[in-house]
Amino acid sequence: MGRSRFLPLPLIAALAVACGGEEIQWAGSVSDSAGIAIVSNPAEGMWGGEADWRVEEEVRIGALEGEPDYQFGQVGGVAVDSEGRIFVLDVQAQQIKIYTADGAYERTIAQRGGGPGELQGAFFILMAEGDTLLVPDVQNQRINRYAPDGSSLGSFRLSLEDGLPLQFRATGSGLLAKQVRPFAFPGQPEIENPMDRIERFGADGAVLDTLMTFESGETFRLAGGAPEFNIYSPEPTWDIGDDGNLYFAINDDYRIKAFSAEGALERIITKPFEKAPVTERDKEAMLGFMERAWRDAGVPAEVLGRLSNAVHFGDYFPAFASIVAGPVGTLWVQHIKTTADLSDEEYESFNPIEDTGGSEWDVFDAAGRYLGVVEMPHRFTPRLIRGERIYGVSRDELDVQYVTRLRVVGIQEYQERWGEAAD
Repeated sequence: MGRSRFLPLPLIAALAVACGGEEIQWAGSVSDSAGIAIVSNPAEGMWGGEADWRVEEEVRIGALEGEPDYQFGQVGGVAVDSEGRIFVLDVQAQQIKIYTADGAYERTIAQRGGGPGELQGAFFILMAEGDTLLVPDVQNQRINRYAPDGSSLGSFRLSLEDGLPLQFRATGSGLLAKQVRPFAFPGQPEIENPMDRIERFGADGAVLDTLMTFESGETFRLAGGAPEFNIYSPEPTWDIGDDGNLYFAINDDYRIKAFSAEGALERIITKPFEKAPVTERDKEAMLGFMERAWRDAGVPAEVLGRLSNAVHFGDYFPAFASIVAGPVGTLWVQHIKTTADLSDEEYESFNPIEDTGGSEWDVFDAAGRYLGVVEMPHRFTPRLIRGERIYGVSRDELDVQYVTRLRVVGIQEYQERWGEAAD
């Protein structure tokens, strides 16, 4: 699984590290709780007022008009192979477009349907070892496999009886993991005390290990066979690094657990935060988006009313939007964006799938110490981090989507400055 990136407790307990004659202060503290390091960070990071890292755009793929090979309906997952080729799942078309590392179109694979190699309900794509592309398809209840040249390698069954897969992750080293939630379909008895699980699985679909189990979130559930939506309720969030280290949190508190590749809880990372109240404007924006999506999907008016009545809201936003394992053992935590942060024009086109997360990300080093904030471009949503490069979706003022690759600038200087501690 690779060596742990987590550092010994004596090292992270140091409040000042001298590197190249320059002393860098960290104003946090580390305490020990039964062998687990509790890393208590201050509100301001070690970078101070100006971030040591920034991002710059390298490649942008997409077009408003013209060549259809460069147009996207709705970008879902993004994957990258060992040659840097970019694989883009268009959820609307249920197709995968392949581009060179420089953004030149190569080919399109798959199409909508239920036959071999076809897709109907795909949202994620994963790059496994040997540049084998895996595409989970909930509607067809299978995971399709494709060779590096795009040819179909068949599929294996995605068993919904074992639970509904909510999230999939693939690391640059080829580790595959998914979050599964027990789910009572209509006509089945409601599940008492449901527990989600994170499973590591192989490229053939076989479950290799259960990494952890935890109480299921309640954002969506079936109550007596009827759907119920609890927006902004606490939800589990997680990611896994190239070396198998697992980060996990319940997003109502800024308290992130870091596990080694062997499954041992090694540290808990905390940082102060202020709870942002959910306003009536926030509720209207979210409910309006959901109702538009239901109408576009052809939901009858009488059903639409019942669904709208089943939507409930929490009193406060989560502490953060998501967590991502970043370059050189860092952890990235995305800020929340509320409608108070939106202009009137942005509010009218509010898309909670893409817009709930803010453009600012807290960055923590491999020891859990808060470095500072990296700001992503406006209306850019990350999908994947590979080394010092970030792949994601950019949207222009017309809401046209582009697949964009960013490079994190400053990592090399950071590594030179911190030496082994940065690795």
